[in-house]
Amino acid sequence: MAWLEKISRRPKRSEMRVNVKYFATLREVIGIREEQIELQENSTTRDLLGRLAERHGPRFKYLVTEMTTGVLRADMLFLVDGTSMNDLQELETRLTDGCTVAFVPAVGGG
Repeated sequence: MAWLEKISRRPKRSEMRVNVKYFATLREVIGIREEQIELQENSTTRDLLGRLAERHGPRFKYLVTEMTTGVLRADMLFLVDGTSMNDLQELETRLTDGCTVAFVPAVGGG
């Protein structure tokens, strides 16, 4: 029966799984280090952010976007498989099954 459980946990053919990692303040607010999110094939980082905002509520949205403009915060680094979204296609970056998206808040110091 263990093989049946593995089959049932696989994403449907039209879906994919994205690994999401949270660091620093965002990790503390959400309360987890990482999670897997199921999205439709050909989803973008915009789709992922929408799903995460639904899942984690307004506090998440506040921490990753500028509230007045809805633009991604400049003090947050967004990485897709280790590459900044700024070096890709920003919110229109296509995600792939098994990719990793990391949210890394800027850390101040002195």
